[in-house]
Amino acid sequence: MLKQEVSPTNDPLLFLQLAFSSTFFASLGLLRLGFIIDFLSKATLIGFMAGAAIIVSLQQLKSLLGITHFTKQMELVPVLSSVFHNTNEWSWQTVLMGFCFLVFLLLARHVSMKKPKLFWVSAGAPLVSVILSTVLVFAFKAQRHGISVIGKLQEGLNPPSWNMLHFHGSYLGLVVKTGLVTGIISLTEGIAVGRTFAALKNYQVDGNKEMMAIGLMNVIGSATSCYVTTGAFSRSAVNHNAGAKTAVSNIIMSVTVMVTLLFLMPLFQYTPNVVLGAIIVTAVIGLIDIPAACQIWKIDKFDFVVMLCAFFGVILVSVQDGLAIAVGISIFKILLQVTRPKTVVLGNIPGTDIFRNLHHYKEAMRIPGFLILSIEAPINFANTTYLKERILRWIDEYETEEDTKRQSSIHFLILDLSAVSSIDTSGVSLLKDLKKALENTGAELVLVNPGGEVLEKLQRADDVRDVMSPDALYLTVGEAVAALSSTMKGRSSNHV
Repeated sequence: MLKQEVSPTNDPLLFLQLAFSSTFFASLGLLRLGFIIDFLSKATLIGFMAGAAIIVSLQQLKSLLGITHFTKQMELVPVLSSVFHNTNEWSWQTVLMGFCFLVFLLLARHVSMKKPKLFWVSAGAPLVSVILSTVLVFAFKAQRHGISVIGKLQEGLNPPSWNMLHFHGSYLGLVVKTGLVTGIISLTEGIAVGRTFAALKNYQVDGNKEMMAIGLMNVIGSATSCYVTTGAFSRSAVNHNAGAKTAVSNIIMSVTVMVTLLFLMPLFQYTPNVVLGAIIVTAVIGLIDIPAACQIWKIDKFDFVVMLCAFFGVILVSVQDGLAIAVGISIFKILLQVTRPKTVVLGNIPGTDIFRNLHHYKEAMRIPGFLILSIEAPINFANTTYLKERILRWIDEYETEEDTKRQSSIHFLILDLSAVSSIDTSGVSLLKDLKKALENTGAELVLVNPGGEVLEKLQRADDVRDVMSPDALYLTVGEAVAALSSTMKGRSSNHV
């Protein structure tokens, strides 16, 4: 975003100033936007985790194959294109070393999984690999044979950058926009990574605390030569694979990195990049949870679609776009459930006063003269039109069916409101319209077990007070059917 207006090559100082200033404005976490975490469902996280694991693994092909010219993009197509368009850069020595260390790391991980008491085997394998590979490269001068190494790195810590923050001038708008956009992306990815590993280890994540921590780190980071902070997926995976259980592991890692930057940088000059790639691949490959994906397919096909969207969005578009697509579909699912609430026809289980869904309980029987419906969602402006059309259609179907069987037509429409937690003015109007529609056919509307809020709002509505009459309100469906059946028989006797 910054490179669209400022060149890091032509004006590196200004570019650094804008980068650090954007990092300062990326402190959205201080706004306590933790509710965003609620939109990351389990299906979304499983798809994101698998997609990110594959993308991170494919990115390591640069190191595992010894490719020099490799794309910086994270999408599947550019990565594979970069791999197969640069086959002339493949190094068999690098491939051989990478394969050997990859097998060693996978075997160590397998041993620790089979025998948990040997967890130290998997935890120590990456360190052993780094030390052993560095010694081999140094002893045999392997870098001369095509194996790339980290090389000489600058020692010391980065200087403070508080004096480089840029809060004025013509670039202020660019800085604020860049900070807000990248802040949202980093927060979303960080929370997704946190939820991913929380699901693996069965602990809870406080979205507000996570976001406040990331936001605070962005404020501090902008003054200490850092760019936008987020939860790194690959490094979190390595940490998880090593058996770390608390935040103390991050403190140890920070101290180790600081000591390394200050005193140990020359030791890593001969560390081959291929080993670092093998460590990351080993860590992330175990995050692809195929059994969980199969379980989602069995339980909820729509959730499976959400999972696939997150997976393919991450590997084909980008990490943030994959998350956005999955969250968007999840929100669409919620809206669909709100606007198209579940409504079922109830029937009586013979020998009892229990009424259940006719489609789920085959032994349930209809009661002649009664149409019993259960609404299993709040009634509001978003679904009243659908509910009215659906209920009137059921009434028409009932009448048609009874005419065919030459039995009595509908006398009572019973609405079981046990699962209706709330109602608004549109919902109250729906009940009034249903009552009028039924009166034209000679039938009556009866309500069963409305909740406290629903009952209170119905009592306040002047134009539906007749709906609240004692003869139209019952605690259970069984009670309503028993009382109304007696009433119906009495009317038949009087008519005779």
